[in-house]
Amino acid sequence: MDSKTYIRACALFMFDQGKSTKETTQVISDLYPADAVTERNCARWFAKFRAGDRSLQDLPRSGRPQILDRQSLKAAVDADSSVTSRELAIEFGCCQKTIINGLHEIGKVCKRGRWIPFKLTENHKVQRMVTCQSMLSMAKKANFFDSILTGDEKWIAFDNTHRGLQWLDPDQVPEGTPKPHKFVKKVMLCVWWNTKGIVHHEVLESGQTVNSDLYCLQLERVNQGLIRKGIDPTKTRLLHDNARPHVSVKTQQKIEELGWRVLPHAPYSPDLAPSDYHLFRSMEHSLRNMQFVNIHDVRKWVGDFFASKPATFYDTGIRNLRERCKSTIATQGEYYID
Repeated sequence: MDSKTYIRACALFMFDQGKSTKETTQVISDLYPADAVTERNCARWFAKFRAGDRSLQDLPRSGRPQILDRQSLKAAVDADSSVTSRELAIEFGCCQKTIINGLHEIGKVCKRGRWIPFKLTENHKVQRMVTCQSMLSMAKKANFFDSILTGDEKWIAFDNTHRGLQWLDPDQVPEGTPKPHKFVKKVMLCVWWNTKGIVHHEVLESGQTVNSDLYCLQLERVNQGLIRKGIDPTKTRLLHDNARPHVSVKTQQKIEELGWRVLPHAPYSPDLAPSDYHLFRSMEHSLRNMQFVNIHDVRKWVGDFFASKPATFYDTGIRNLRERCKSTIATQGEYYID
């Protein structure tokens, strides 16, 4: 019998005598080296004895952990970045923890996939690249960005409840957040702006949307807004998306009547629309947890929001279009990554 098994046999004898773990540890330590047994180990053995396991031998172990091939792991992850650690553990025949440690060692971190507006086809990507190349070609002319007038529509909800994070003690229960109604009341904002600021905006009545007739009337008001600001409407380059009211025959005739030029805009490209990637994004942050009683509150908030932004805010939003066009071309038409 080896010394380890002999010490455990002594512990079993003391257990049968009804001795405590403290007494057993003291007796064995008096007879044998001080490090022969600890009270913690003795307590673990006593627990086994009480459970009916009177074996004095260690249970067989799985052996030395498998050595993970880091190069093979990296190749597997590079081939499919969405593969899970559980799937990799099955493939490499090891535990999931070994895979996770290996991924960290080769410099991999886990990130949640980002949402994109649409699934772009190859044709869409080509259209986006052609549009961006055309935009950059025109941008070589002086004051090109100053001549851009961009506009779009946005729904504004009366209830903008946001379920945010809360810093709490471990035993605290987070406060509940009422879930917004499925059919929340909302109104449509229509806005046109350039590098100098807002040219014209309207908050439509509840239930009202934009059609070709209304859009043409709005363009006439925008034209008057340009004149009031001392801007020559005939030098205006309109940048808007391809929504049906924007591209109807009646709208095209109205734009031609006003003497404006229309800049190209590829379909499914909110990342190339200044209102979407700049103005409306900022509005979304400011709208968080805002509650409106009626449309007058909405109109006042919208006016105050636009007035609170410095001229540099609008100027930056338009001029960022150059960088986004370059990135789109460099990535073969893929969406711009913020």
